Amino acid sequence: MPVLVVDARSTDRTVAFARSAGAEVVEREWTDFVDARRFALARVRTPWVLMIDADEALDDVLREAIVGAPEDVDGYRVRRTTYFCGRQLRQWRNEPLVRLFRAERGILQAHPAAGGRAALHESWACDGIVGELAGTLLHFSYPDYASYRAKYARYTQTESTGLEVGTAGLLAAWAKSLFVQLPRLLLLKGALLDGPRGAYVAYKSATYPAVVAWKARRR
Repeated sequence: MPVLVVDARSTDRTVAFARSAGAEVVEREWTDFVDARRFALARVRTPWVLMIDADEALDDVLREAIVGAPEDVDGYRVRRTTYFCGRQLRQWRNEPLVRLFRAERGILQAHPAAGGRAALHESWACDGIVGELAGTLLHFSYPDYASYRAKYARYTQTESTGLEVGTAGLLAAWAKSLFVQLPRLLLLKGALLDGPRGAYVAYKSATYPAVVAWKARRR
């Protein structure tokens, strides 16, 4: 199965490992998430595409499901579970994502949380019939609190660029974050059952749009 790796001038041994494993590697300067993924898709020469990030992995069930997937649809949805400090969190479990699709059917769009124009929180869609595969896409994005805080700070700053927010909009964002999103994550999504880590991530996730609005307003 051909593997294409798009590397944004990484400084570790990603390129060497990928090439030693037989992957085709394309190195390019970093632009943004949407542009990088569209760049990669444009260079795919196979009928089907499985798009995953460097911090994601397939469990055995999903791997077998992909190999045996019927080709009577145009794409497949997988379920992703994200880990925080080495543990699964209930609020980040079984997230449905389109990741396997016919190359000509893939559509990528950004979904900035605060409603701006930032090329962040992108997701794939498929122009056609979409099925679902068994198994789990494992997402090891946050090995510790420091990595989570660094990414949070970087993303909220990026989203705030070019966003115009008035005082009323800022207050509304904080009200929705604290009185709608936070209770939903803590209670309905089960974050409280994950203890202090779950509560911490729930609070940060719920207030993310408000922090973006605050940074935009502060400029």
